[in-house]
Amino acid sequence: MLDTNQENTEDQANETPEVNEVAPVETPKAENVEVVNTKKETTEEVVEEVKVEKNETEKAVDEVEETVVEEEEVKKNETDKAVEEIEEKVAEEAEKDVDKNTISMLDYESMELEVLVEELEKLIKENPVQNIKVNTDAIKNAFNTKFGTLLAEKKATFLADGGDSIDFQYSSPVKTNYNTLLSDYKKKRDVYYSDLDARLKGNLETRHTVIKELKELIADADTKTMYKSFKALQTRWRAIGPVPRNKYNDTWRNYHHHVERFYDLLHLSNDFRDLDFKHNLEEKLRLIERVNALAELENVNDAFKELQQYHKAWKEDIGPVSKEHREEVWQKFSAASKRIHDKRHDYFRSMKSQFQDIIEKKIVVIAKIEAYDTSKNKKHSDWQKSINEIEVLRKEYFNAGKLPYNKSEEVWQKFKNATKKFNHAKNLFYKNEKSVQQTNLDEKNALIAQAESLQDSEDWEVATNTMKKIQADWKKVGHVPRKFSDDIWKRFKAACNHYFDRFHNRQDNLNKEQQAFIEDKKAYIEEVKKLEKATLEEIYEVIQKWRDLGDTPRSVRHLESKFYKVIDKLLEGLSLSKEDIELLKFKNLVDGYFAQNDGHKLNSEQLFVRKKLDEINKEVQQLENNLSFFSNAKDDNPLVLNVKKSIDKHKEAAEIWKQKLSYVRSLDY
Repeated sequence: MLDTNQENTEDQANETPEVNEVAPVETPKAENVEVVNTKKETTEEVVEEVKVEKNETEKAVDEVEETVVEEEEVKKNETDKAVEEIEEKVAEEAEKDVDKNTISMLDYESMELEVLVEELEKLIKENPVQNIKVNTDAIKNAFNTKFGTLLAEKKATFLADGGDSIDFQYSSPVKTNYNTLLSDYKKKRDVYYSDLDARLKGNLETRHTVIKELKELIADADTKTMYKSFKALQTRWRAIGPVPRNKYNDTWRNYHHHVERFYDLLHLSNDFRDLDFKHNLEEKLRLIERVNALAELENVNDAFKELQQYHKAWKEDIGPVSKEHREEVWQKFSAASKRIHDKRHDYFRSMKSQFQDIIEKKIVVIAKIEAYDTSKNKKHSDWQKSINEIEVLRKEYFNAGKLPYNKSEEVWQKFKNATKKFNHAKNLFYKNEKSVQQTNLDEKNALIAQAESLQDSEDWEVATNTMKKIQADWKKVGHVPRKFSDDIWKRFKAACNHYFDRFHNRQDNLNKEQQAFIEDKKAYIEEVKKLEKATLEEIYEVIQKWRDLGDTPRSVRHLESKFYKVIDKLLEGLSLSKEDIELLKFKNLVDGYFAQNDGHKLNSEQLFVRKKLDEINKEVQQLENNLSFFSNAKDDNPLVLNVKKSIDKHKEAAEIWKQKLSYVRSLDY
C-alpha cells in the first residue's frame, strides 16, 4: 500500500508542470498583462488545491486500509483465542481414558448413619473408583453432619451426668466401618490416579519416540520405502493412548509439523502423497460442513461437545493437505468453530441474567422450608405428610433451575441448613419411635400366636368372632421395625387365611344343605297361605312349626317378613280387638328375632318402641298444656271435648306401647 501511494504521488508531481507550461505569446498590452498574470495565479492555486485534495484522499485511503487490516487482525486474534479455548478443552478431555458413567445421586441427607455406610460400601464395590467422587463426597458431607450431631448429643449427655469434657470419648462401630470404607476408597483412588499418571507419561514418551523416528525418516529415508515406513508410524501414533493435557497440544503440533515436512519433501510426482492430500482435503472439507451444521443445533452444550470431537478428529485422524490449501481450510475450520464457540458464550451470557431470578426463586423455597412447623406432628402419618410436603418444596427448589458452582454454593448451603432443621426433628421422632415399634412388635407377635392357636378350631362361632377381633386389633397396632414387618405379616396372614379358608369351605357345604332347607320354608309359606281362617291356638301351632324348621339364613331373611305377613292376615280374622291383634303381631315379630338370636334387631325394635312412647307422652303433655288455656270454657265446649278425646286416644296408644316395651324387655337376649 505504501509503495502504491508513493507511485501516485510521483505521477501527480509529474503532471503539475504540464499545467504551468503555457505556450509562448506576444507581449500584451498593459491591461492584457494584468489579465495574464491573474490567470496564472489562479491556475497555480487550482493546482495547489488539487494537490491538497489528493493528499487528503491518500490519507483517507491509508486510514481505511489500516482500519481494515486492524479489524482483520482483531478478528483473526479472536478466532485464534476461540480455537485455543476449544483445543484446551479437547486436551482436557483427551487426558481421560475412560468415560465417566453417570451414577444417580440419592437423597443422602435424609439417610441414617447405618444406611449411609451401606450406600458407601455399595458404591465402592459396584463402580469404578474414578467415577464415584461426587457421590462419595455427598455421602461424606451427610455422614459428617449427622455424626457430628450425634457426637454433640452424646457429649451433652456425658456432661449432664457430671463428666469432664477432657474425659469424653465416644466410639461407634458405624464410624469404624465408615472410616475403613473411606480409607479403602482413598487407597483405590490413589492407586488409580498413580497408574493413570504413569500411563499418561508413558504415552507421552511413546509419542516423543514416534516423533523422533519421524524426524529420522525425513532425514535419512529411502525414497522407495519411506512412504510405507511413514504409514507405519502414523498407525503407531493413532494407537497411542492419552497424554497429560498440558502436553497434548504441543506434542500434536510437533508431530503435525514433521508430518507436513514429510509430505513437503516428497517429490511432486509422488502418487501416494497426492492421493493422501486429496483424501485429507475431502475429509477436512466434510468436517467443516459438519461443524457449520452444528450451529443449527438448539442445545449449545451438545454442539460444543461434538465440536471437541471434530477438533480431535482434525488433529488425530486426518492428515495434512497440500500447501496451497492448508491455510485456507484451517481458516474455514477455525471460523466455523468460532461460530459455535461464540454461540456458546452468548448462551452463557444470557444464562447469567437468569441466575439472579433462579437464586431468588430458590431463596423463597428455602424460606418456606425454614418456616415449616413440625411441632404438631405426633404420629407416623403426620410425619409422612410432612415428609411429602418437604419433598414437594425440595422439587420446587431443584426445578427452579441450575446454577454454576460459584453461584450455587452459598444458596446450596442455606438450603442444606434449612432441610437439616427439618431432618433433625424427623430423626428425633423416629429415634423415639424405635422403642415404640419394639412394643408394637411384641403386641403383633402376641396376636400372631393367638391367631395360630385358633387356625384349626372347630368352634366356628367363637373362633370366627375372635379372629375378626384379632384382625381389627392388628390394624390398631402401629408400625414395627422394618426388618421384621414382612416376616410377621406373612405369619399373621397365613394363620388368618388358613382359618377362613376352612370356614368358607364349611360354609359352601352348609349352603348346599341350606338351599334344600330354604325350599322347605318357601313351600310351607305357600301352604299357610291356603288357610282362610284359623283359631289363635292353630295360629300358634303354625308359628311353632315354622320355627321348628330352623333358623332362616341371613341371605333369605325376607322369608321371615313374608311368613309373618300371612300370620298377621290370619290374626286379623280373629274376633279380637284391634289393640290385641296389634300386640300379637308385635310379639310374633320380636319372637322371630329372638328365635334367630338377632340381638341387633331386638335392640333396634326396643329403641323404636321407646321412641314412639316418648313421642306419645310428649303429645299428651302438649295437649294437656293446651287444655289449660280453656279453663274458663264450659265442659260441653266442642273444642274442649275434642282435645280431651285426643288425650284419651293417645293414652290408650301409650298403654299398648308400654306393653310392647315390657314384652321386649322380658326377653333374655
